[in-house]
Amino acid sequence: MSLPLQLDALDALPRTPASDVKKLGWRGVMRTVARDGKVVVTHHNTPEAVILSADAYDAILRALDAAAAPQRSALEELRARFDARLSALQAADAGDRLRSVMDAPPALRGEVRAGGSH
Repeated sequence: MSLPLQLDALDALPRTPASDVKKLGWRGVMRTVARDGKVVVTHHNTPEAVILSADAYDAILRALDAAAAPQRSALEELRARFDARLSALQAADAGDRLRSVMDAPPALRGEVRAGGSH
């Protein structure tokens, strides 16, 4: 079951004092959650907890996962490019090639170069 994700500001959520939680019991609190979707439990009018349904919690996790997907994809692409460049160091002739580059004089042709061209 997919719920639309709606995140309200803490001040906009229905409230119940902690004493009502004790007085009404868990079933009473869950009736409020079933009716309103979530409820803020307060102590001396200060928010202490938010109780929400398991479906609402799962919807939040799915939305967070979907929001993070582009960053994960970009990181995976960057990691693959790094690994591909780093794999050159695993070649059998990597040491010889590195020594050859380090022993050769720089060929700048009057240009200052810093870093790669990508």
